[in-house]
Amino acid sequence: MDLRVEVFPADIDRFVDFYTRVLRFEVDRHEEGYAAVVRGSTRIGAAKASEDVDPRHRAVPTGVELVLEVDDLDAEYAAVRASGWPLESEVEEQPWGLRDFRLFDPDGYYIRITTK
Repeated sequence: MDLRVEVFPADIDRFVDFYTRVLRFEVDRHEEGYAAVVRGSTRIGAAKASEDVDPRHRAVPTGVELVLEVDDLDAEYAAVRASGWPLESEVEEQPWGLRDFRLFDPDGYYIRITTK
């Protein structure tokens, strides 16, 4: 089984820019109203939102947390910092033994980048 996630951004081009420039995904599809990005076995699709959504409803605790597991957390952190994108939290050691940092995408989806 594999997991594919679909999100519903207000602006498809802004979605593509964030996921490729900040999180280093590659574009798999990009057309009017829909895009998909991939990195490794992770695929995130984006269909243009049909109505405005308050970004607070997409974040924890009412929304979802997209958890991206990476081999080299320090390299991911450096790449995100170099992009200039703001972080929600710096790298932290968690009580459950993993290290992670967190940020929001342009539409308010909460992203945790973590060690495996």
